[in-house]
Amino acid sequence: MRVVGFIGASGTGKSYRASWVAREKGLEFIIDDGLLIRGNQIVAGSSAKKEATRISAIKRALFIDPSHVRSVMEALARYQPEGIMILGTSDSMVESIAARLGLSGVDDRVYINEVASEYEISQALLTRKDQGKHVIPVPTFAIRKDFSGYLLDPLNIFRRKGRGIYMPVGEKSVVRPTFSYMGNYTISEYALRQIVEHAALAFKEVNKVHRLYAEDTADGKYLELELILIYGCRIRDVLVSVQAAVSAEIARLTGISLIRVDVIARSIVLAQETA
Repeated sequence: MRVVGFIGASGTGKSYRASWVAREKGLEFIIDDGLLIRGNQIVAGSSAKKEATRISAIKRALFIDPSHVRSVMEALARYQPEGIMILGTSDSMVESIAARLGLSGVDDRVYINEVASEYEISQALLTRKDQGKHVIPVPTFAIRKDFSGYLLDPLNIFRRKGRGIYMPVGEKSVVRPTFSYMGNYTISEYALRQIVEHAALAFKEVNKVHRLYAEDTADGKYLELELILIYGCRIRDVLVSVQAAVSAEIARLTGISLIRVDVIARSIVLAQETA
């Protein structure tokens, strides 16, 4: 199956343009915010935009829930599409979704600045920030029955084919999800450190998390942690295991997109020196 990623920061207008970008690429199926969409119809999945909190919305969009993954994979097996377009805020997010759905990889990528002007992107970001408006690229009737937020205006999209000639692209739903008017959320560095320590100290070979450094980037969060290990362990094996455990625990509890987790052995202590 050919996989195309459509990539751009949150609120820049990806869902608004998704249908015609997919048509340009000869694709009938789209994955957007937890939904598998065929044309103007939802065929599997559950919208992240119906979630009550932003964290649960992120988890839904990233396909963290095994039952959610299973329902979309079963639909893909049933329809056997030749290709699919995955919307994401970064290359790593698109790759992660493709991997979770058992797809072979991302064959092509389209970036929002290739199909939208700087002015259009800035206007979309302003609308998202000031009004909390989101777009779901399916008709309103398809999401009405189980959507928990506010349903705003349906939007009929047309694309210009030539002078005075417009081609209908389809109806989209403008919504305001519950999480967009419940306020913002933050996860403190201290809370993040507690999660990291909980995951790392589950290994008997780890004596202490000496230092944690976190940095936010456009694609996600970067973490670097330094460990004090107990003498006699296989250092590389422990570091690899801690790296995997920390990544999984942060994804499970926070929904934060991690682009990289570096784990360093700072020093080694004898067993009797441990606290």
